[in-house]
Amino acid sequence: MEKGVSPIRLVLIGIGVSAITGAGTTFMLILSPFYTAGQAYIWLTGSVYGASWTDVRTILPVIIIVVPLAIWFARSLNAQEFGDDLATGLGVTVQRHRSALLLCSVLLAGIAVAVAGTIGFVGLIAPHIARKLVGRMFGSMLIVSGLVGALLVFAADLIARTAFLPLDVPAGVFTAGVGAPFFLYLLFKNRNQF
Repeated sequence: MEKGVSPIRLVLIGIGVSAITGAGTTFMLILSPFYTAGQAYIWLTGSVYGASWTDVRTILPVIIIVVPLAIWFARSLNAQEFGDDLATGLGVTVQRHRSALLLCSVLLAGIAVAVAGTIGFVGLIAPHIARKLVGRMFGSMLIVSGLVGALLVFAADLIARTAFLPLDVPAGVFTAGVGAPFFLYLLFKNRNQF
């Protein structure tokens, strides 16, 4: 068996890192001046309201380079679904592919968050919708997940800005309001698998 980090341990590491960085962010907000904290709070709730074509030009090179790499490495996920031992037996270097996909994910999520802020739960909802649309093949599911995620953010921003007039609610608030119950539904549905 190939040595490395198991998926469960990777999730637990992610939860720990998220808790630490969340605490650091809260600490910086407390120490910041009122105006700066207000601007940071708007970014933290996530909104595409302030996005411009300059932002698109900033993220486009990363997308052009990283998305094809992610699609290429995602092909091995079909074999990894059967377990690390079988995937290794099929010739997949599991840890190398897992690390490359993790790096691609971090780069794509990081550039999106840098532009739009933290619009939560889109990464949880979009793959489930994509799987219902195109099946379990990870290469095509990756592309459809990106398109579904873009549509979800667009719809959330449109609804958040128009349904609560005269308030301008950030899209992240709306996606969290829809995504949190969906997350609880997934936990309830898969409760016997954990």
